[in-house]
Amino acid sequence: MKALVGAVLIGQSGGPTSVINASALGCIETAMASANVTKVYGAAHGIKGVLNDEIYDLTQEDPAELSLMRYTPSSVLGSCRYKLADFMVDDTDYKRILDIFKKYDIRYFFYIGGNDSMDTSSKISSYLSQHDYECRVIGIPKTIDNDLAATDHCPGYGSAAKYIATTFMEVSRDAKVYDRGSITVIEVMGRNAGWLTAASALAGIRYKDHGPDLVYLPEVPFDMSNFLSDVSRVYEEQGDVLVAVSEGIKDKNGTYIVSYFSDQTKEKDAFGHAKMGGLAANLAEYANAKLKAKVRGIELSLLQRCAAHLASATDVEEAYLAGKAAFEAAESGITDKMITFEREPGEIYKCKTGLVDLVEVANAEKKVPREWINDAGNGVLQPFIDYALPLINGEVDRPTENGLPRFARLKRVKAGSAE
Repeated sequence: MKALVGAVLIGQSGGPTSVINASALGCIETAMASANVTKVYGAAHGIKGVLNDEIYDLTQEDPAELSLMRYTPSSVLGSCRYKLADFMVDDTDYKRILDIFKKYDIRYFFYIGGNDSMDTSSKISSYLSQHDYECRVIGIPKTIDNDLAATDHCPGYGSAAKYIATTFMEVSRDAKVYDRGSITVIEVMGRNAGWLTAASALAGIRYKDHGPDLVYLPEVPFDMSNFLSDVSRVYEEQGDVLVAVSEGIKDKNGTYIVSYFSDQTKEKDAFGHAKMGGLAANLAEYANAKLKAKVRGIELSLLQRCAAHLASATDVEEAYLAGKAAFEAAESGITDKMITFEREPGEIYKCKTGLVDLVEVANAEKKVPREWINDAGNGVLQPFIDYALPLINGEVDRPTENGLPRFARLKRVKAGSAE
């Protein structure tokens, strides 16, 4: 196959993670080492940066500073939540994207994100193909929710899971120090899939009292009366209760439980996702109405997304590998695919990268298997533990400055600026 010579453009989209920049770095460094690449660009705030012609020239960055992206959380290029229309209905954005690609001679486009980002990548790939513009498009997976289809797991999940498990261990210690009983409910991110909330169970694999007593995931319908019975039973048995709950739990009719207490779910983002938050405090107070115990509702919110101080070494290395594999696939002639992780059989954890069609991933969701959740729907079973444990392994030897993390500080030179 004839080599495709031109520029690389990388964008980041959706919610940030501890390792999204490691994926970008894997792609950037691999691209910069290729004789087929003329420039490496970064889009400011994802696809919106392309539409607004806000493009960074990453070849003007100090390589040593770029290398710190491996240890830097959140999205150094900036992110967005922007839904492209169907180009058969409205191709305004697509015409603009094609113009920008032509302006900078973009021949390789990489988009790092979750379900919605793969939808964006698929649409762009199709439009460029239909307009005879040769550009190889590869999606690089990213999400703490771990809900992307066709991949064993996603970069970002392992580090967030490690943070969740560690936090539950720490909170469980704090919750038991007083002579008065307590009920603590911790709300974990996960609108439709409970992978991250399930990770709370890792806290109790060695000592059960370090982990949650009850775990509720969106995969199982939530019933308020059953919840009260569960909490009452555990409280009577041991005098305190620690609960892990996914923000997106629903009742048997598909109604978000948080909407029982607030109408905020009526607010939607660009992709139609309901606004979440506030569930933990409300459930804690609901239980307290009967038990009259000391209650706490804890919402981890953004803390669980970018806790690079607890990043999993496995997650960091795999995230970098995903970015590297993405460029290598594109350079070899592959397009319209997303990088996947494939777990190899055997007792010792090993993982390799693979590829899947973007259209197969776009807007699809992978949920925790029902057989990994107990019959009562208030806890997870050993198969989940076996699945998740390898993903949180390893410590990251990250650089520090004055006792604090040293994050990448990019110049963000706009493309076309004088060097």
